[in-house]
Amino acid sequence: MERAVNLEASYAFSRRIARTRARNFYYSFLLLSRPQREAMCAIYAFMRYCDDISEGEGASREGIERWRRDLDLALQGQYGENLLWPAFHDTVQRYRIPHEYFYQMIEGVGSDLEPKQLQTFDELYRYCYQVASVVGLTIIHIFGFDSPEAIPLAEKCGIAFQLTNILRDVREDRENGRIYLPVEDIRKFAADLATHDERFVRLMSFEAERTRAYYDESRPLIALVHKRSRPSLWALIEIYRRLLGRIERSNFDVLEKRIRVPTWEKLSILASAALR
Repeated sequence: MERAVNLEASYAFSRRIARTRARNFYYSFLLLSRPQREAMCAIYAFMRYCDDISEGEGASREGIERWRRDLDLALQGQYGENLLWPAFHDTVQRYRIPHEYFYQMIEGVGSDLEPKQLQTFDELYRYCYQVASVVGLTIIHIFGFDSPEAIPLAEKCGIAFQLTNILRDVREDRENGRIYLPVEDIRKFAADLATHDERFVRLMSFEAERTRAYYDESRPLIALVHKRSRPSLWALIEIYRRLLGRIERSNFDVLEKRIRVPTWEKLSILASAALR
Protein backbone atom coordinates (compact mmCIF):
# COMPACT_ATOMS: atom_id res chain seq x y z
CA MET A 1 0.00 0.00 0.00
CA GLU A 2 2.83 2.42 0.88
CA ARG A 3 4.47 1.75 -2.50
CA ALA A 4 1.16 2.53 -4.30
CA VAL A 5 0.78 5.80 -2.41
CA ASN A 6 4.38 6.75 -3.20
CA LEU A 7 3.87 5.89 -6.86
CA GLU A 8 0.75 8.04 -7.06
CA ALA A 9 2.56 10.95 -5.41
CA SER A 10 5.49 10.48 -7.76
CA TYR A 11 3.30 10.67 -10.85
CA ALA A 12 1.57 13.76 -9.45
CA PHE A 13 4.99 15.35 -8.90
CA SER A 14 6.01 14.56 -12.49
CA ARG A 15 2.76 16.03 -13.82
CA ARG A 16 3.43 19.29 -12.01
CA ILE A 17 6.89 19.54 -13.54
CA ALA A 18 5.58 18.81 -17.04
CA ARG A 19 2.70 21.29 -16.74
CA THR A 20 4.95 24.12 -15.63
CA ARG A 21 8.11 23.43 -17.65
CA ALA A 22 7.22 21.51 -20.84
CA ARG A 23 6.11 24.43 -22.98
CA ASN A 24 5.99 22.44 -26.23
CA PHE A 25 5.86 18.82 -25.12
CA TYR A 26 2.99 19.06 -22.65
CA TYR A 27 0.38 20.11 -25.20
CA SER A 28 0.92 16.93 -27.21
CA PHE A 29 0.66 14.82 -24.04
CA LEU A 30 -2.98 15.88 -23.67
CA LEU A 31 -3.95 13.75 -26.69
CA LEU A 32 -2.72 10.51 -25.13
CA SER A 33 -4.44 8.01 -22.87
CA ARG A 34 -4.00 8.74 -19.18
CA PRO A 35 -1.36 5.99 -18.59
CA GLN A 36 0.65 7.23 -21.58
CA ARG A 37 0.29 10.85 -20.47
CA GLU A 38 1.55 10.02 -17.00
CA ALA A 39 4.47 8.07 -18.45
CA MET A 40 5.38 11.02 -20.67
CA CYS A 41 5.36 13.31 -17.66
CA ALA A 42 7.67 10.97 -15.76
CA ILE A 43 10.14 10.87 -18.65
CA TYR A 44 9.92 14.62 -19.10
CA ALA A 45 10.63 15.17 -15.39
CA PHE A 46 13.78 13.07 -15.72
CA MET A 47 14.86 15.05 -18.80
CA ARG A 48 14.17 18.35 -17.02
CA TYR A 49 16.34 17.37 -14.07
CA CYS A 50 19.10 16.33 -16.46
CA ASP A 51 19.03 19.80 -18.00
CA ASP A 52 18.83 21.60 -14.67
CA ILE A 53 21.87 19.89 -13.14
CA SER A 54 23.97 20.86 -16.15
CA GLU A 55 23.02 24.56 -16.13
CA GLY A 56 23.06 27.43 -13.66
CA GLU A 57 25.22 28.23 -10.68
CA GLY A 58 24.82 24.86 -8.99
CA ALA A 59 25.87 22.81 -12.03
CA SER A 60 28.89 20.60 -11.43
CA ARG A 61 30.54 17.37 -12.53
CA GLU A 62 29.87 15.99 -9.04
CA GLY A 63 26.16 16.73 -9.46
CA ILE A 64 26.09 14.89 -12.78
CA GLU A 65 27.86 11.85 -11.30
CA ARG A 66 25.51 11.85 -8.31
CA TRP A 67 22.54 11.91 -10.70
CA ARG A 68 24.04 9.00 -12.64
CA ARG A 69 24.38 6.99 -9.42
CA ASP A 70 20.78 7.82 -8.49
CA LEU A 71 19.74 6.55 -11.93
CA ASP A 72 21.63 3.30 -11.37
CA LEU A 73 19.68 2.72 -8.16
CA ALA A 74 16.32 3.87 -9.53
CA LEU A 75 16.52 1.42 -12.43
CA GLN A 76 16.90 -1.31 -9.80
CA GLY A 77 13.86 -0.04 -7.90
CA GLN A 78 15.86 1.71 -5.16
CA TYR A 79 14.72 5.30 -4.88
CA GLY A 80 16.61 8.25 -3.50
CA GLU A 81 15.08 11.41 -2.12
CA ASN A 82 13.84 12.79 -5.44
CA LEU A 83 10.12 12.17 -5.74
CA LEU A 84 10.27 11.50 -9.49
CA TRP A 85 12.04 8.11 -9.22
CA PRO A 86 9.09 5.77 -8.46
CA ALA A 87 7.11 7.05 -11.47
CA PHE A 88 10.22 7.00 -13.64
CA HIS A 89 11.04 3.38 -12.71
CA ASP A 90 7.43 2.31 -13.18
CA THR A 91 7.35 3.91 -16.65
CA VAL A 92 10.65 2.36 -17.75
CA GLN A 93 9.48 -1.09 -16.67
CA ARG A 94 5.98 -0.82 -18.06
CA TYR A 95 7.06 0.35 -21.51
CA ARG A 96 10.31 -1.64 -21.61
CA ILE A 97 12.46 1.38 -22.40
CA PRO A 98 16.16 0.53 -22.94
CA HIS A 99 18.24 1.90 -20.08
CA GLU A 100 21.05 3.05 -22.37
CA TYR A 101 18.99 6.04 -23.53
CA PHE A 102 19.01 7.61 -20.08
CA TYR A 103 22.77 7.30 -19.71
CA GLN A 104 23.20 8.90 -23.11
CA MET A 105 21.06 11.83 -21.95
CA ILE A 106 23.26 12.32 -18.90
CA GLU A 107 26.41 12.14 -21.01
CA GLY A 108 25.00 14.72 -23.40
CA VAL A 109 23.97 17.29 -20.80
CA GLY A 110 27.21 16.65 -18.92
CA SER A 111 29.10 17.95 -21.94
CA ASP A 112 27.41 21.33 -21.39
CA LEU A 113 29.14 21.88 -18.06
CA GLU A 114 32.05 23.56 -19.81
CA PRO A 115 32.20 26.12 -22.62
CA LYS A 116 32.10 24.44 -26.01
CA GLN A 117 32.54 25.23 -29.65
CA LEU A 118 31.58 22.43 -31.99
CA GLN A 119 33.80 22.21 -35.04
CA THR A 120 31.87 20.00 -37.46
CA PHE A 121 28.33 18.89 -38.18
CA ASP A 122 29.32 15.36 -37.14
CA GLU A 123 30.06 16.73 -33.66
CA LEU A 124 26.78 18.61 -33.63
CA TYR A 125 24.87 15.51 -34.75
CA ARG A 126 26.44 13.50 -31.91
CA TYR A 127 25.41 16.14 -29.38
CA CYS A 128 21.86 16.32 -30.77
CA TYR A 129 21.62 12.53 -30.64
CA GLN A 130 22.55 12.44 -26.97
CA VAL A 131 20.26 15.21 -25.77
CA ALA A 132 17.31 14.85 -28.17
CA SER A 133 17.33 11.72 -30.35
CA VAL A 134 17.45 9.52 -27.28
CA VAL A 135 14.34 11.36 -26.07
CA GLY A 136 12.58 10.43 -29.30
CA LEU A 137 13.80 6.85 -29.01
CA THR A 138 12.45 6.77 -25.45
CA ILE A 139 9.00 8.18 -26.11
CA ILE A 140 8.23 5.98 -29.14
CA HIS A 141 8.16 3.12 -26.62
CA ILE A 142 5.33 4.97 -24.87
CA PHE A 143 3.61 5.76 -28.18
CA GLY A 144 4.01 2.11 -29.15
CA PHE A 145 5.53 0.80 -32.37
CA ASP A 146 6.02 -2.54 -34.09
CA SER A 147 8.31 -1.88 -37.06
CA PRO A 148 12.06 -1.48 -36.44
CA GLU A 149 11.95 1.22 -39.11
CA ALA A 150 10.59 3.54 -36.41
CA ILE A 151 13.93 3.62 -34.62
CA PRO A 152 16.08 5.53 -37.17
CA LEU A 153 13.12 7.81 -37.91
CA ALA A 154 12.78 8.70 -34.21
CA GLU A 155 16.49 9.49 -34.17
CA LYS A 156 16.10 11.90 -37.11
CA CYS A 157 13.05 13.50 -35.51
CA GLY A 158 15.07 14.24 -32.39
CA ILE A 159 17.82 15.79 -34.49
CA ALA A 160 15.24 18.09 -36.13
CA PHE A 161 13.87 19.19 -32.74
CA GLN A 162 17.27 19.96 -31.26
CA LEU A 163 18.50 21.82 -34.34
CA THR A 164 15.35 23.95 -34.09
CA ASN A 165 16.12 24.71 -30.44
CA ILE A 166 19.71 25.64 -31.34
CA LEU A 167 18.58 28.05 -34.07
CA ARG A 168 16.17 29.69 -31.61
CA ASP A 169 18.76 29.98 -28.83
CA VAL A 170 21.85 31.23 -30.68
CA ARG A 171 22.20 34.37 -28.55
CA GLU A 172 21.51 32.69 -25.21
CA ASP A 173 23.89 29.82 -25.94
CA ARG A 174 26.65 32.18 -27.13
CA GLU A 175 26.33 34.22 -23.94
CA ASN A 176 26.74 30.99 -21.96
CA GLY A 177 29.89 30.07 -23.85
CA ARG A 178 28.27 27.43 -26.04
CA ILE A 179 28.62 27.60 -29.81
CA TYR A 180 26.62 24.72 -31.25
CA LEU A 181 26.52 25.83 -34.88
CA PRO A 182 29.59 24.19 -36.44
CA VAL A 183 32.68 26.33 -36.86
CA GLU A 184 33.05 24.87 -40.36
CA ASP A 185 29.67 26.41 -41.29
CA ILE A 186 30.31 29.73 -39.56
CA ARG A 187 33.56 30.09 -41.51
CA LYS A 188 31.90 29.03 -44.76
CA PHE A 189 29.55 32.02 -44.53
CA ALA A 190 32.03 34.31 -42.70
CA ALA A 191 29.26 34.91 -40.15
CA ASP A 192 29.40 36.54 -36.74
CA LEU A 193 26.92 35.02 -34.26
CA ALA A 194 26.61 38.39 -32.51
CA THR A 195 25.68 40.34 -35.65
CA HIS A 196 22.42 40.04 -37.58
CA ASP A 197 23.57 40.78 -41.11
CA GLU A 198 23.40 39.14 -44.53
CA ARG A 199 26.12 36.63 -43.69
CA PHE A 200 24.37 35.61 -40.47
CA VAL A 201 21.09 35.17 -42.35
CA ARG A 202 22.76 33.01 -45.01
CA LEU A 203 24.28 30.81 -42.31
CA MET A 204 20.98 30.46 -40.49
CA SER A 205 19.13 29.76 -43.76
CA PHE A 206 21.57 26.98 -44.50
CA GLU A 207 21.06 25.43 -41.05
CA ALA A 208 17.27 25.84 -41.26
CA GLU A 209 17.19 24.03 -44.61
CA ARG A 210 19.21 21.21 -43.08
CA THR A 211 16.80 21.10 -40.14
CA ARG A 212 13.74 21.00 -42.38
CA ALA A 213 15.25 18.06 -44.26
CA TYR A 214 15.34 16.08 -41.01
CA TYR A 215 11.68 16.88 -40.38
CA ASP A 216 10.82 15.67 -43.88
CA GLU A 217 12.88 12.49 -43.53
CA SER A 218 11.31 11.62 -40.17
CA ARG A 219 7.71 12.27 -41.29
CA PRO A 220 6.90 8.55 -41.93
CA LEU A 221 7.38 7.93 -38.19
CA ILE A 222 3.83 9.16 -37.54
CA ALA A 223 2.34 6.22 -39.44
CA LEU A 224 4.59 3.73 -37.64
CA VAL A 225 3.53 4.45 -34.06
CA HIS A 226 0.35 2.88 -32.75
CA LYS A 227 -2.81 4.47 -34.12
CA ARG A 228 -4.00 5.82 -30.77
CA SER A 229 -0.74 7.78 -30.40
CA ARG A 230 -0.54 9.32 -33.87
CA PRO A 231 -2.41 12.57 -33.10
CA SER A 232 -0.04 13.28 -30.22
CA LEU A 233 3.09 12.69 -32.27
CA TRP A 234 1.69 14.71 -35.17
CA ALA A 235 0.96 17.62 -32.82
CA LEU A 236 4.42 17.48 -31.25
CA ILE A 237 6.14 17.53 -34.63
CA GLU A 238 3.84 20.25 -35.93
CA ILE A 239 4.53 22.53 -32.96
CA TYR A 240 8.27 22.27 -33.58
CA ARG A 241 7.89 22.69 -37.34
CA ARG A 242 5.84 25.84 -36.71
CA LEU A 243 8.61 27.12 -34.43
CA LEU A 244 11.14 26.62 -37.22
CA GLY A 245 8.80 28.38 -39.63
CA ARG A 246 8.46 31.37 -37.29
CA ILE A 247 12.25 31.58 -36.97
CA GLU A 248 12.57 31.61 -40.76
CA ARG A 249 9.80 34.16 -41.29
CA SER A 250 11.42 36.50 -38.76
CA ASN A 251 14.48 36.54 -41.04
CA PHE A 252 16.27 34.79 -38.19
CA ASP A 253 15.81 37.68 -35.77
CA VAL A 254 16.94 35.54 -32.85
CA LEU A 255 19.64 37.84 -31.47
CA GLU A 256 17.17 40.37 -30.04
CA LYS A 257 14.21 38.21 -29.02
CA ARG A 258 13.18 34.66 -28.22
CA ILE A 259 10.82 33.32 -30.84
CA ARG A 260 7.94 31.13 -29.66
CA VAL A 261 4.83 29.42 -30.94
CA PRO A 262 2.01 31.24 -29.11
CA THR A 263 -0.43 29.32 -26.93
CA TRP A 264 -3.38 29.98 -29.24
CA GLU A 265 -1.49 28.37 -32.12
CA LYS A 266 -0.56 25.33 -30.03
CA LEU A 267 -4.22 24.89 -29.06
CA SER A 268 -5.18 25.16 -32.74
CA ILE A 269 -2.67 22.44 -33.55
CA LEU A 270 -4.14 20.25 -30.79
CA ALA A 271 -7.63 20.72 -32.19
CA SER A 272 -6.44 19.78 -35.68
CA ALA A 273 -4.61 16.74 -34.31
CA ALA A 274 -7.70 15.56 -32.43
CA LEU A 275 -9.70 15.60 -35.66
CA ARG A 276 -7.14 13.61 -37.64
